[in-house]
Amino acid sequence: MSVYGYIRVSTKEQNEDRQLIAMAEVNVSPENIYTDKQSGKDFERPNYKKLMRKLKRDDLLYVKSIDRLGRNYEEIQQQWRVITKEKGVDICVIDMPLLDTRRGKDLVGTFLSDIVLQVLSFVAENERTNIRQRQAEGIAAAKARGVRFGRRPSPLPANFYINYKDWQDGKITGTAAAKACRMPLSTFRYRAEVYRRTEGRDDVKG
Repeated sequence: MSVYGYIRVSTKEQNEDRQLIAMAEVNVSPENIYTDKQSGKDFERPNYKKLMRKLKRDDLLYVKSIDRLGRNYEEIQQQWRVITKEKGVDICVIDMPLLDTRRGKDLVGTFLSDIVLQVLSFVAENERTNIRQRQAEGIAAAKARGVRFGRRPSPLPANFYINYKDWQDGKITGTAAAKACRMPLSTFRYRAEVYRRTEGRDDVKG
């Protein structure tokens, strides 16, 4: 029997020290620890794939928590079945002793383990969904406060105000004003609208 550990952090900037300490505490050899610095949205991760090729029947795999394995509810369940049923490998989730397939291999123990896995997998995916929603709400709130995202717009050309004023006064068409400012018409109209709002000018013509 060989003992392995799997570690995942979502980005290269995140630190995996807590997971490494947990692996050391259960005596996983450093050479048997596989680490991915990648999102848990799916299992298309290079070191996870290497680990799967390495695992053999009766081996033992440690993960610190169920969300380190992944965050997609259905895929976590599928991978759990592949590892435990098809490969015959035991899994131990360090932070959740109930998720240790070495224990309670009778019908009741297996049933309880499966129920806990389903609940925790759902919680992991639900939290991922909530994070995305909070991010979207935060961006919407920032935009409502006037915070702008993306590249800063290029400076207005020196002749913009003159052509904008002539356009407002009906002396020239929008197409002529845009051409004079060396802008596409859609860009000219957009910048004119922004200018009107920020400078308090009269309504832009349609």
